Amino acid sequence: MPKFDPVSGLLTAVVQHAETNAVLMVAFMNAEALAATRETKVAHFYSRSRQALWQKGETSGNTLRVTDILVDCDQDALVLKALPGGPTCHTGASSCFYRVLGDSTLAPVKS
Repeated sequence: MPKFDPVSGLLTAVVQHAETNAVLMVAFMNAEALAATRETKVAHFYSRSRQALWQKGETSGNTLRVTDILVDCDQDALVLKALPGGPTCHTGASSCFYRVLGDSTLAPVKS
């Protein structure tokens, strides 16, 4: 089973598109978020800034329907394979990773 950080109670969750394998976002999960995700098949995370559980898309409607949960070899990180119900990023982008780091700039990812 996943091993949560003994101090924070969290682990890192990388979300990948279930069909394209594109990386959509990275967030944190606690035991409650993982349990809610497993029960509902909709991604839930733990907000460190709000100190609260949240369901992805609870206000925007852009949920992530989880198809698989992969656990890494150390059991301290997850990959959630998911089908997005709209843009994943709060900016409206399909992925939170929509910029490339240049020498001193951020440039949009070329399609």
